[in-house]
Amino acid sequence: MKKTEKVLHLKSCRGRKLRVVREHYLREHVPCYSGLCEAGCDNTGGRVLPGDLTHYVVPDVGVVLDYLEILEFRELQGVVFTQTACQALQLAKGRRQFNRLRNLLKDPRHHCVLFANEFQQYSYCPREKGEKQEEWQTRCVYSAAVWYYNHLAGMKDVVMITEDQEAVARYGSLNSGVYVISLQDFLLNFLPELTAARDLYAAVSQALQEKESEVTEKEFSEHLPAEVLEAGIKSGRYVQGTLNVSKHRAHSEASVTADGLSNKNSDLSCGVLVCGAKNRNRAVHGDVVVVELLPRSEWRGRATALTEGQGGGDEKSGEDADRKPMPTGRVVGVPQRNWRDYVVTFPPREGAQPQSRSSQRLLAVPWDHRVPKIRVSSTQADALQDHRVVVRIDSWESSSLYPNGHSVRVLGRAGELETEVQTILIENGIHVPPFSDAQLRELPASSPERPWAVDPAQVARRRDLRRSHLVFSIDPLGCEDVDDTLSVRRLNGGTLLELGVHIADVTHFVAEGSLTDLEARARATTYYLADRRYDMLPPVLSADLCSLLGGVDRYAMSVLWELDAQTLAVQKVWYGRTLVRSSYQLHYELAQALLDGGGAEVPELVGLGPEETEARLAELTGALETLTHVARHLRAQRDQGGALELEGVEVRAQLDEQRNITALVPREPLEVHETVAECMIYANHWVARKIQEAFPHQALLRRHPPPRQEFFSQLVESAAARGFTVDTRTNKALADSLDRAVDPQDPLVNRMLRIMATSAMSQAVYFSTGLQSQDQFYHYGLALDRYTHFTSPIRRYADVVVHRLLTAAIDVDEGRDPSTAVAGNKELEETTRHINNKNRASQQAQKMSTELFQCLYFKERDPQSDQRCLADAVIYSIRDNGVLVFVPEYGVKGPVYMKNREGQVVAPGEGGLCEWQSGAVRRHSDHISTTSSCGTCTFRLFDHITVCVSVRSTHCHADALHLEVVSNRPHRGAEPQRPGAQGRSQLVQEVVRLAEEASQQAREKAARRPKLSREEREFSQSKTPNLYSLLEEVRELALLDLEAMSRVAAATA
Repeated sequence: MKKTEKVLHLKSCRGRKLRVVREHYLREHVPCYSGLCEAGCDNTGGRVLPGDLTHYVVPDVGVVLDYLEILEFRELQGVVFTQTACQALQLAKGRRQFNRLRNLLKDPRHHCVLFANEFQQYSYCPREKGEKQEEWQTRCVYSAAVWYYNHLAGMKDVVMITEDQEAVARYGSLNSGVYVISLQDFLLNFLPELTAARDLYAAVSQALQEKESEVTEKEFSEHLPAEVLEAGIKSGRYVQGTLNVSKHRAHSEASVTADGLSNKNSDLSCGVLVCGAKNRNRAVHGDVVVVELLPRSEWRGRATALTEGQGGGDEKSGEDADRKPMPTGRVVGVPQRNWRDYVVTFPPREGAQPQSRSSQRLLAVPWDHRVPKIRVSSTQADALQDHRVVVRIDSWESSSLYPNGHSVRVLGRAGELETEVQTILIENGIHVPPFSDAQLRELPASSPERPWAVDPAQVARRRDLRRSHLVFSIDPLGCEDVDDTLSVRRLNGGTLLELGVHIADVTHFVAEGSLTDLEARARATTYYLADRRYDMLPPVLSADLCSLLGGVDRYAMSVLWELDAQTLAVQKVWYGRTLVRSSYQLHYELAQALLDGGGAEVPELVGLGPEETEARLAELTGALETLTHVARHLRAQRDQGGALELEGVEVRAQLDEQRNITALVPREPLEVHETVAECMIYANHWVARKIQEAFPHQALLRRHPPPRQEFFSQLVESAAARGFTVDTRTNKALADSLDRAVDPQDPLVNRMLRIMATSAMSQAVYFSTGLQSQDQFYHYGLALDRYTHFTSPIRRYADVVVHRLLTAAIDVDEGRDPSTAVAGNKELEETTRHINNKNRASQQAQKMSTELFQCLYFKERDPQSDQRCLADAVIYSIRDNGVLVFVPEYGVKGPVYMKNREGQVVAPGEGGLCEWQSGAVRRHSDHISTTSSCGTCTFRLFDHITVCVSVRSTHCHADALHLEVVSNRPHRGAEPQRPGAQGRSQLVQEVVRLAEEASQQAREKAARRPKLSREEREFSQSKTPNLYSLLEEVRELALLDLEAMSRVAAATA
């Protein structure tokens, strides 16, 4: 080891220049992480570059700073990042970009390594006196490239890529085998087929050139230095938080929220309001900002009038009634930019528009209303008009009204179905490429000719339940990804009951740290859209090897309880890995028919003799009855603790032979749904107890924090308007209040109150037990002290983590060291934060997809003549200039204006039909009144009115439904024979038909597909409509009244 000195020239917080001399140690042996190394480098503990590459690539500092996104292409292999470039990136671009590079280096799907060149004795270059920093950094990177070539004895050519033409001229011919070329030449000559990278290079280069030519006139005030912001936050002068731009008033209203604000200052409990673009000071939605409060005389309140395109239920109800002035401020600094990929549209040019640089700079309009226009430089300005394009923001200088960015790729023409679906995915940060060949090679092979079979070694290690237990599953009709099965039997002469929950053992096939595991972690969940789904795991696992299908042997993780047959008190609980064979693969309707004593036909019993059929049917029915009895007891226990019932209506899907959705009709909830749910909740609760007791500071649990009381204001006021009192102090009081708030004349009132209660709830989140006190573990909705997710590892990565924790806990109980190291608290917290973000993205994408297909259904219909555009709506919220309504027939929420832009108000005429007339509107707490020449008309909470549904199309944003009042009376329907919920079924059929027409050729091929289609095997994605996604989607769309459901049941009987 050699000791030297490193001189740093720094600046103090007051601007004084400092010269810092530090000891610097050089080593002769530093890991090179090359598979060709013959010098004995210690390359253990890191990824090694393969030796079969044609060359290694060493980017210089400028390339890493400005073109990192090009280096992220997986086609670019054998990249050696130097310590010099990494440190320069951290200093120049900040923590966010540095973490991006760290994640790239840690991702085994990318062939890249980090070389500590400044600690290697023969590659270290001390900075010479008078040498510019950029020149020294380039010399350091070149020296590292030369060292690599010599270290590998010339067996591998090394290519240094740079944007410094002087460096190309200076170093290009110094050493044979070490090539110094520009990034543009490298992409052109070494990766000629990677056109996306070349297009991205052109866009970034153009953006950098435009940035150099920016004017210096100030449009915004400069952000304060970091040290000033930090001091101001500590003193309480400034407030730091995340900027949330209003979805409906994006140009004028935003707020800053942060955890702990209310603890320091009661005035800040609802956040800080930021009004206008100037006060926002170049901050973008999602950025971490620092705000300075304005004087109290300048504080303002939130606007409560309806705006164009406003939907219902997007904001907490506490904000709706908050009209009083609240803390208002202005942004003085942006410590952390949270910029992402944005989808924009290049609007068509209207006339002659002045554009700089040969009309290559355009103002692109983001798809998200909350994001400002982005100035994009492009050489394809004309060709990109009317297209959706992915862009990234590069900078936002104080001299510019808009941020500068560059285009990344083109999605397609605006308005096309596939373009809009991809837009939804990108806007929510969802990246789901096809599973790679390397990932699929990790998995066991299974085919009809050579089916997968259990390993005898696993049989010896596991508890074999194939002959001792009656195991069965209860899922939606046609379900293939069966996560869970159940069993129940009597022990000890009938004095004990054994309840069993058996979950697919995904972790046996997905090893921690494997490529499949990393991909599953990156996705975190299966994404369900209206017309497709994107699986978390490859179909060979999700639909075959992990799925607990009937009649085949499968690995499982099981929880078995021994219960007292009389009191159902737990006597003993066992956790472990098992081997199961599901005897019956039941669907919900079949299981309920067996419980009800109906003449149901069980497929597994077809072909058996009468006596055997009767005996086995009696055994199955007895098991279902016992299971139902246990579930009722479990539910009663949770009800006593205050469990909330906020679920929506269930639906039944009709499938054709090709498993495509042909119809979707509502159905009454079945008791068997609750039976299965209670067993799963019970298993999740007991597994949470087990892993938390085994690993008190590093267990993954799920908590549901109590909602803030101000968010219940709309629920309390709406219930009071109907004569009900709602107590929200505890979950038990809330549940009891909702049970009592029933209007016999209108069952939809209770369901609307439950919707309001649901919208007031905080979101349940995963967390690491090491970061929360035990009193914060409570799950408010389920009324459980500890809870986690264990029962769906095929579609949730959190369950995969919990399975590994449970396995480790079992190993500890049995005196063995855990087979894999348990993640530390910090690492687990990062995992839970990632999963929570992906879950929110999944929910938002599913909601957007539903809205897209709702618009597709109404887009081609004439509101003036098509009776399907008329629907009954119920008023659930009063605003200054209108009301928010819910349309149960189509599951739509939205605004209905009582006053338009011309100042006219709704005036009902003969028969309740409404028209626009001059007049005035007045808002009250529980109703809104319009006054015109026709008199005064009042619209009250929970009133039923008739609305017309149409589509408002916009060029740059997503289409939106428009609701307009037609009559102040309930809609009776123009077609007397149409069932109340038939419009919903027609909507689903229509949007599925549109999606199928867009992929006609793929459907024709899929008609003859085997169990796993060619598309599924090749691309490992499920795109056809599937039962689970539509069940989940429509369940959250609407709540239907019982009369409508009974009419549909009678019509389909």
